[in-house]
Amino acid sequence: MDTVAIFCALDDFCQWFEPWWEQRLLELAPKRRGGWCLSEVMTILGGFPLSGYRTFKHYYLGEVLRHQRPYFPGLVSYNRLVELLPGALVPWCCFLVSRFGRCSGISFIDSTQIRRLSQPASRDA
Repeated sequence: MDTVAIFCALDDFCQWFEPWWEQRLLELAPKRRGGWCLSEVMTILGGFPLSGYRTFKHYYLGEVLRHQRPYFPGLVSYNRLVELLPGALVPWCCFLVSRFGRCSGISFIDSTQIRRLSQPASRDA
């Protein structure tokens, strides 16, 4: 999934979610600051697991700031983005839950045995 498709899905969700959330949690709802909207923050957040980067900081500095600037013309510093992330946590979780499929009653559990670390030899002497 590319950045534009992720943004479109998140923006559609945010257009419904933000008014609903603001009615219920006025003091916790994130406000648009510095030209950034919730769906932009969530798009960057959602792109991280798909990026292959090991840390969010390297992803933001190496991928978003360098290659995705056309998608986000008002990019903020990494520190400012980190300040915006807590305001996106509840909407992000709600978005993920909204994407769950319908439960069919069939579940799969991986039963692969996890190897135990070898026990050190006891010192009986």
